[in-house]
Amino acid sequence: MLTLQHLHVSYGSIAALHGISLKVPQGGIVTLIGANGAGKTTMLRAISGIVKVKSGSITFEGEDITNLPAHKIVARGIAQSPEGRMVFANLTVKENLRMGAYLRHDRDGIASDWAYVYDVFPRLKEREKQIAGTLSGGEQQMLAIGRALMSKPKCLMLDEPSLGIAPILVKTIFEKIVEINKSRGITILLVEQNANLALEISHYGYVLETGRIILGDESAALRQNSRVRESYLGG
Repeated sequence: MLTLQHLHVSYGSIAALHGISLKVPQGGIVTLIGANGAGKTTMLRAISGIVKVKSGSITFEGEDITNLPAHKIVARGIAQSPEGRMVFANLTVKENLRMGAYLRHDRDGIASDWAYVYDVFPRLKEREKQIAGTLSGGEQQMLAIGRALMSKPKCLMLDEPSLGIAPILVKTIFEKIVEINKSRGITILLVEQNANLALEISHYGYVLETGRIILGDESAALRQNSRVRESYLGG
């Protein structure tokens, strides 16, 4: 569904991604693990059209989307739940979700997806009139994912969904990610520092170090890989 080939991204004179190539199959969950500063978020931002690609290509469903404007990429079916959640703090939960459907005009479909988001995250239904900035970190993460779902994505990109969340809620968030993948067949590209959890729920994984992919394999195999275990899984 999504293919990156020889992707190079720079911030000014500083190279952030050095020729990354990877594939995300339709209907799968693919995870990208790596330390802080490895280039994981930069890669997602390049796919989303937020940062410019210097060279290389990004293909989605057979179509070259390299350096398309971000709103056109969303319209094609790629949505991102960003690192740090980035909810609209002064808007209510319901208004945040409405923003996710900004590009849509299918009223019945929007209503159906609204119901689906509330079904996946019942707490958002309970809090729908609450100002988003007053939610807990876990609730804001649910809202960020829900807002992305409201754009009706074919591919959902999640950037550090466990960051800054109480451990008891992290497990819930990851269970919901699997549920979204299975119930709607939505392809998921997951960037996550919690490598144990990420590899547990994903089908395939890549390891990114200093802007380069050093390993790519089925998630079960990566969990058994001695280098991955030593560096990312606590031995």
